[in-house]
Amino acid sequence: MRLANPEAARGWSHDWAGFEYLGRVDQDRRARIRAYKDTPRTAGVGVVRHVASGRVLLVASADIRSLLNRHLAQLRLGAHRNAALQADWNAAGAEGFAFEVIDTLPPPESPDDDVAADLATLEGLWLDKLKPYTPAGYNPPPKQKR
Repeated sequence: MRLANPEAARGWSHDWAGFEYLGRVDQDRRARIRAYKDTPRTAGVGVVRHVASGRVLLVASADIRSLLNRHLAQLRLGAHRNAALQADWNAAGAEGFAFEVIDTLPPPESPDDDVAADLATLEGLWLDKLKPYTPAGYNPPPKQKR
């Protein structure tokens, strides 16, 4: 339970006239959280592009905007796992990079549909097209098939 006047709660007197339960605020917040969770996510492929060199990190996810946002946050914190990308970020700064969604999948027809196979195919097509492997890009080279 949240109270409108938390400073007055320290005394714990029996005078409750100054307190008001903020249940409506909690309900509004819950409704916003539920609406956010119910919002369909966009599956697709995106790139983190170093503008000066043209090098890219190609990424794919069932929620591509969130994944690009995660890469942005990791770069800002100086904690990205791709050392070459982090070094270029540190040198060029945020204005030297572009975060782009380059292709998306249509929304699934039902919530139970798994987009993983389609997403892997889409990612493979873009990897073949862009070839963003080191040293020309930031993606690790593909593993050799035996």
